[in-house]
Order: sequence, then C-alpha cells, then structure tokens
Amino acid sequence: MGTLVIAEKPSVAQALAKVIGAYKRQDGYLEGNGYLVSWCFGHLAEYVMPDFYDSRYQYWRFEDLPIIPEKWELSVARDKEKQFRILAKLMNPEKAGDGEILPPVECVVNACDAGREGELIFRHAYDLSGSSLPVKRLWIHSLEESAITEGFANLRDGSEYAGLLSAAICRAQADWLVGINATRAFTTLYHKKLAVGRVQTPTLAMVVERQKKIDNFQKETYFQVRLEGEGIVAISEKFMDEADCDALVESCQGEAMEIIKVERVTGKTSPPALYDLTTLQREANRFYGYTAQETLSAMQELYEERLVTYPRTDSQYITPDMEGTVLDLLDAAPEELLFLSGPLVGKNISRIVNAEKVSDHHAILPTREAFAHSESLDGMKKDLFSMIVQRLVQTVSGDCIFKKTTVDVRCAGHDFTAKGKEIVEPGYTAVEEAFLATVKGKGGSVGNVDTGNLSGADEIERDGDGADSAEKVLASDFSGLEEGMEIRNFQVVKCRRYTSPPRPYTEDTLLSAMETAGKKEFDRETEKKGLGTPATRASMIEKLVSSGYAVRKGKQILPAKEGAELIEVMPDGLKSASLTAEWENRLLEIERGKAGPEEFMRGITGLLSKMLADCEKIPEDELRRFDTREVIGRCPLCGRPVYEGNRNFHCADQSCKFAIWKESNYLSNMKKTITKSMAQDFLSKGRTHADDFYSAKSGKNFAADLVMQIEDGRVRYSMEFPPRKPSRASAGKKHGARTDGGKNGGTNNCRPITQK
Repeated sequence: MGTLVIAEKPSVAQALAKVIGAYKRQDGYLEGNGYLVSWCFGHLAEYVMPDFYDSRYQYWRFEDLPIIPEKWELSVARDKEKQFRILAKLMNPEKAGDGEILPPVECVVNACDAGREGELIFRHAYDLSGSSLPVKRLWIHSLEESAITEGFANLRDGSEYAGLLSAAICRAQADWLVGINATRAFTTLYHKKLAVGRVQTPTLAMVVERQKKIDNFQKETYFQVRLEGEGIVAISEKFMDEADCDALVESCQGEAMEIIKVERVTGKTSPPALYDLTTLQREANRFYGYTAQETLSAMQELYEERLVTYPRTDSQYITPDMEGTVLDLLDAAPEELLFLSGPLVGKNISRIVNAEKVSDHHAILPTREAFAHSESLDGMKKDLFSMIVQRLVQTVSGDCIFKKTTVDVRCAGHDFTAKGKEIVEPGYTAVEEAFLATVKGKGGSVGNVDTGNLSGADEIERDGDGADSAEKVLASDFSGLEEGMEIRNFQVVKCRRYTSPPRPYTEDTLLSAMETAGKKEFDRETEKKGLGTPATRASMIEKLVSSGYAVRKGKQILPAKEGAELIEVMPDGLKSASLTAEWENRLLEIERGKAGPEEFMRGITGLLSKMLADCEKIPEDELRRFDTREVIGRCPLCGRPVYEGNRNFHCADQSCKFAIWKESNYLSNMKKTITKSMAQDFLSKGRTHADDFYSAKSGKNFAADLVMQIEDGRVRYSMEFPPRKPSRASAGKKHGARTDGGKNGGTNNCRPITQK
C-alpha cells in the first residue's frame, strides 16, 4: 500500500518527490519508493455561483436577496478538470474505470502550503473527490531537503488542523456571502455595477478617507523664532499671529541668550525584529518601489527554489530549537553581503527567540542552502534576498547607544529649546547604514517611514521654506554648554512655516494601515488585529487597482472616481476597518479552537440582514445618484421611474415586466413607432394623439388617439377616433359614427392587440 502526496503546485510536488524518491513520471503525478506525488493548480475546486442553486439567480434582483446556500456546492474550473480527475482517481483507486489499474493507497498527505489557504485548497479537492482515505499533514517551513525529510518523518494527523480548516472555510464562505449579496444589492438598487468585498471595501474606504482629508485640508501659516550662534540652534514655540513673532524678534535683538538648563541623558534603540511578510513588503516598496504583489510573487519563487523559508508568515521570531541554524546563517552572511565585516556581525540570538510569538511559521530567513546558490540571483529576487540577510544580521547586533541633550534657553524673557544627539555606539545601525548605502547606489530610496500611515487627524507640520523644524535633532551633544552661561554672538531668525496635509497612501503605509486597523478598538490581549492576513493583503490592493477603484501613481495608491463613488454609498458595516478587523480576529480564534464557526457565520448572515433592511430605507432620490438618464415618467405597475432604452421605454426595476416597445407588429402596419413624447403621454394620460397613422386600405394617413391598456402586466393598444367635422353638404344633419373603417373615419371599437 502506498502513500498519496498532494502538493499545491507542480514545482513543489517535484521538490517533494525528489527528496522522497518518487522519480517515475506518470500522467499528472510522480511515482516511486511507495509514494504517489501529485498536485493542485492552486484552487482546483471553488464554491459555485448562485445560478447553480436556482436558475432565477441568473438575473440580479434585489427581492431575491439574501442568497444563502443551504448546502455549499463546489465546482472545478474547466481548465483544471483534467488534473482534478487525476487526483480523484488517485484518491479513489478502486473506482478507476476502463481497465485502468492504479496503485493502492492507504492514506493521503496534505502537502499544500502550510497555512489557511493551503488547507482549504486540499480540503476542497479532497471533499469533491468523495475520498474517504485517512489524511496526514506535512507541515514544513522550507523546501530544503533536510526540512522535507524531517517533515515526512513527523507527519501529523489531519484532524489536528480542524480549527485551521474551519477558519479557512468560514473565511471563504463569508467572502462569498458578502461579495455576492452586497454586490447584487447595491448594483440593482443604484443601477450601477458596485463590486463589494469583505476586506477589499474597508481597505478602499481607508484610501478614500485619506484622500478626503487631503482634499479638504486647509493650510495654516504659523511662525517661530530661531536663535543661532555658538553651535546652538534654539527654537521658540509656534505663533499663529505674525505680529507676535515680529515683536519677539525685535525684543531679542541685542539681548543675550542665557542657558537655563542642560539635560543630558543616555538612551538606546534596539534592533528591529526579523521580517514577517508584511514588513518585508513594506520595506521593499519603500526601498525599491516593488508592489506588495511583486514582492509576494518573488518570495514564493525564492521559497520554491529553496532559498528562503515559508514567506506567508506573520511572525518575526524563531523558536529555541533554531538557534544553531541561525548561527550557521550568520557565519555565511558576510559572503553574501560584502559590506559586512566580522565585527559588524553580532551573535545575540536571544533577541529573536520567542516561541510564544511563533504560531504557524517562524520569521522569514534565508535557508542553509541559499548561500551556495545566491550568486545566480539578480534583479528583484537578489534585492529581496539581500534584504532578508541584512535584516537577520541587524536583529542580532547590539543596541544603538546615544547621548541626547536638551537645552532650555531664555532670551528677552522668552523660552527657547535646542536638542542635540550624539551616537556613542552605532550597534545595529552600522549594518543598516551600510545596507542603505547599497540601496541608494542602485537608485533606491532610503527615506524614513512615510508618516502618512498615522491615523486620525495626522496633520504633520512641515517647513514651507526648508527651515529646520522645531523637532529636528542636531548631531551635537552641546558639550561646551553649562547652565548659567550667556551667549551674545547669535542671529535672530523669523521662520514662516505651514501645516501640511496627510500624505497619500503608498503600498508601504497602506499595508501598515491594514495591519493595524482596529488597533484602538481592541483590547491589549487581542491576539490579532488588522484587515486580511499577510497572505491576502497584496491581492486586496491588486484587486482595488485592477477593478478601477484605485490607481497607482508612482508609489502612491490613490482612489479613482469609481472607488470614491462606491464608498460614498456603502453603509458603515461594510466599510468599517474596525469591524472587518474584528471578523479577522474571530477567524483566528476559530483557528486556535477558541471559538466555533457557527457563531461567526451567524454574525455574517446577521450583517447581511441588517444591510438589506437598511437598503430598503434608502430614499428614491438617493438611488438615482448615478443615474443621468432622463425620467420619461412613472411605471403604472410599480411606480418606479421609466427610462428610454434602445428599443423600448422600460421600468427602472429589472424585475418589473412593464415596457413600451418602440416598434410592434400592430404599429408597423400603420408605419408608426412610439416616440419619447408619445411614451410620456402614455405614462401621464394613458393615451397619445397622432395625425400620421397610415391606412394600407386607403393609402392615406389618418388621425387617431392611441390608447394604452395594461393586461397581465403587458401593454395592449386600442384606437379612438375624434368626431368628424360635418361637411357643408351634411350641415344641420345628424352625424353618425362610421363603423366601416372607411377613408373618412375609423371605428372606435378596434380589437386591442398585444404589442410584440
């Protein structure tokens, strides 16, 4: 009896097969040494669309909502059917047909990526195949031979990951329910395609809100006085009134600067933690301009090439048993980063060891095999690999020790402040600065973290004229200054400065905002905060851009007009970053076995119920927000607006049957089509008059009223003729209506004919 191993991708399957000895190629799998190794192509099986459950869902109608499947069904994309059939046969060898003989299998190993999505990819394929084979789990952190060997020697029972699977299913079903129902609800109500996503929409809301703050920002001018002399720059408080600033400048002229207080303290900053995926994506965007998706894709390739450990991690620490491995990596680091010398490589491993902060995967590290093959790397993958190595070296280096001096100065009875900072021991910053120099040499950006990721009213004060700001730290410790000293040789400078708006989001700062969303609303004990997961945030940003709701402008992520319009009509429940972050935290609790999936799904369906109830209260005028069409009149069946289409005049409600067709068999015989003015008459008076109906019998035109009648929701017509004016010959004689349909008149009892 053999063992069936199912990987997420063919490349990973080949790496596994090589280690466990499955070398023989078959159709859709590899075989050997008692193993069959096959693969999925990502999500082989996914939840079906609504019309699978009921044909009426082919049409988008508000009254059909909410759509909540009683039993969730799966289907396979057409381009993946062949591989699924192969997997299904391998998982059910007893069902093989056409004389095909497959090796017997005693269990199946889930070797998909060790995370929530990998669990779901395997389980969907397994469930749809109808297999009942026992499931084992391969859980590894890299594709190195040693990691694979150890992983197969310690296969775990699939039931140990029941919580992870439940969380994955809940996430997928919640995304389906919100996406399907909210998108259909708002699209049908507003008559404009409005695509809604559980995580995508609150992410867009943050981008739109930031742009609103920028657009609505009112620049303010303020003033400060700066005293410069004897190696000191002291700055006053802010003045909103220029006259007050001028008065201080004048009063300081010819006066002495008195040193009131000198405070010297020694401080330190600790090295940063190791990279998790989000931090790596942020810095790759900041340094090189790589998008989050580009970084994730390149990291996946590095992982499959066995050069880095599992990239989709949210941990920045390692476990105690990895200390030896990390020491080996540090010994090899100078060969990878030529700017590193021996003294620059620390060995303070304890900084990065924290088993409690390692959940599914440890932080991103280079592998032991990597340094032997890294010379073949170039471009993005080379940049990312170098980032990971130098970050490892930083984390185990010493603290940066500095002396900070604050000087209080008084001049003309007014207080000023100067600050200075002197580096005593650079520690990890020596590695950081050496690395940033190489980034700059490649044309990258080495600026600090963009302050645009601050939340709330983050109006950062910047200089309008390039002057030093009050918070600038000078590279000095003011060692010659003592309390009581007076300085007379100095300049008095008036500074004009301006407040500045928040900066637009970059991918760096947007990823940070997604990661920390809802932080203020959560308790400190909350285990998880943020929108999405490290594995999904990049795809959310890409969806916003590809859907046209956001645009990239250099490194910036800006809202498009369509995106701003979408957020304008979204209820708070669907665009709240805090609420969505709370959903993500509940998913993690399910994953950890601290909560059940039923409560989570009840919350999602409750959200949908409230959304639909609120939708029914939206005023009619608001629902026409995006509608630039002229309203011809009101539907006689439901009262909704009637608009002109290419072939008819139709009700705004797509589920309503009412329509006035411009052409019909009945009218074509009279060479007549319904115009806009005639449709307006029908809707306001129920009839319209025309003088140019054509009579095939007489070959002439005639006048009549065309009367609209509605039977079973459909429009029918009849004609009424105006009374004839008496001729001179018949003047004074009683006039009688003709019923022969002759050339001088027509009947008023024509049979109504349903228009087609």
